[in-house]
Amino acid sequence: MDSNGKNHATELLLAVATGEAPTNPQDDVGQWARASDEMIWGLWSSVRMTASVANNNGMKWPVAVRRASVLVCLFEGAAGELRVILTRRAGRLSSHSGEVALPGGKRDEEDEDDIATALREAKEEIGLEPSQVRVVAAFEPFLSKYLLTVTPVLGLLPDKSKFEPIANPSEVESVFDVPLEMFLKDEAHRYEDLSFQKVVFRVHFFDFENPAGVKYSIWGLTAAVLIRAASIILQCEPAFIE
Repeated sequence: MDSNGKNHATELLLAVATGEAPTNPQDDVGQWARASDEMIWGLWSSVRMTASVANNNGMKWPVAVRRASVLVCLFEGAAGELRVILTRRAGRLSSHSGEVALPGGKRDEEDEDDIATALREAKEEIGLEPSQVRVVAAFEPFLSKYLLTVTPVLGLLPDKSKFEPIANPSEVESVFDVPLEMFLKDEAHRYEDLSFQKVVFRVHFFDFENPAGVKYSIWGLTAAVLIRAASIILQCEPAFIE
């Protein structure tokens, strides 16, 4: 990884986003294709999140739980680094009001799958058209404190200049972005150890201040998703115990 938090994996993701590297593992069209296939299709087997943790600790994963999805939408920043789009939820919401979150929400009956949910919610919340996003993978789900199964969907925004966020005031107070690499660093990071069903787990917090001086706290499930996403995409372990 270089000083901009950009490595071979990052370059491959950006190549996929711009159409330079096909994602079909049957297409043998050179080194870009083979390398891209190995990384992208490997995402499906390398992600180990809360469902696995639950199973490894003998915890029963709910069968008939409510489902939700969030969109981990990445784009290339001005310095060549990968950045992720986040929101601050409206203060009037009944749950998680004022908290930082990834675009997303609960599945509707008409949603075909978790990917459809994430894309629909992103459009409703921040005006991101599904056609602007290139979906790469859907990760293993997390279980929220409200027993909601939350599936992170990894998407790439090939041309950030064509996206102008439009925050839905009934759901979103503001839209901002942060470097993905920050979720691997110990800077501005803190944690609390909590217990759930006799299993101790760590809740991570990251503090971020934008150029205008607005401060955000990224924590809980959102932080956990981004730590794991950054670890896999940037191919680097966090500087702290996850």
